[in-house]
Amino acid sequence: MILCGRNDTDDAVKAHDALVIEVVDFAKNYGNFPAVRELSFTVRPGEIVGLVGPNGAGKTTTLRALTGILRPTRGTVRIGGRDLEQEPVAAKQQFAYIPDTVHPYDLLTVAEHLHFIALAYRIKDAEANYGELLEELGLADKRDQIASSLSRGMTQKLALACAFLREPRVIILDEPLTGLDPRGIRNIKDSIHRRAADGTAFLLSSHLLHLVEALCDQVLILHRGRKMAFGSLEQIRALAALHADASLEDVFFAVTERSDDPAALAGTS
Repeated sequence: MILCGRNDTDDAVKAHDALVIEVVDFAKNYGNFPAVRELSFTVRPGEIVGLVGPNGAGKTTTLRALTGILRPTRGTVRIGGRDLEQEPVAAKQQFAYIPDTVHPYDLLTVAEHLHFIALAYRIKDAEANYGELLEELGLADKRDQIASSLSRGMTQKLALACAFLREPRVIILDEPLTGLDPRGIRNIKDSIHRRAADGTAFLLSSHLLHLVEALCDQVLILHRGRKMAFGSLEQIRALAALHADASLEDVFFAVTERSDDPAALAGTS
């Protein structure tokens, strides 16, 4: 059973130019094992989409395929209207990607990382924004520290600062809140909301369902490589036949436990 709160086929026809991520019939096999099966979804400017699922559901495989790290077995991925297979450079210029484990340059300071990004992407007058960006993310007092001395949470913030400096149309995040303390989580949530309000789209994966519920406009639930639900919390809650106060955690377990029944998966692809 697949629960979808919006019709992506109709959306793509009506507003194709407005889509910043468009995934059509994406599948990825490892040998004979189907890691992701016929996945389709879209993301619009300013949307924050949460990708959730149990371990092994296909979340990281999906994100890596969207960033060009993995090549799909079949299907189409477009970022900012650019086909990732046919126009890889143009497509990759549209987004920033932060994996679940970040590896900064150990001997560069926090400020030097930003300077490097500014040079690499030819960002004009970027240095004027360093202070505000570091202050926003709680890194101002770490400006002159080398990356190897940073905690995991601070390293995560550094990666976000580098991504935000570029001002891409899309930011793709794999477990972005791991290692952050409560204040850090709140700062990152505020930063994401602020940029989404300015039109940046976010696609993020997380196991922290309560944070996904608070942060995201749309939720995509994967299980065993299949899209089990996609839409706003209200939409997937209603489609899962749960009460109006049901949390994302309630929806998640209702959908994934139902899909463990072979009869419930009949006809899905």
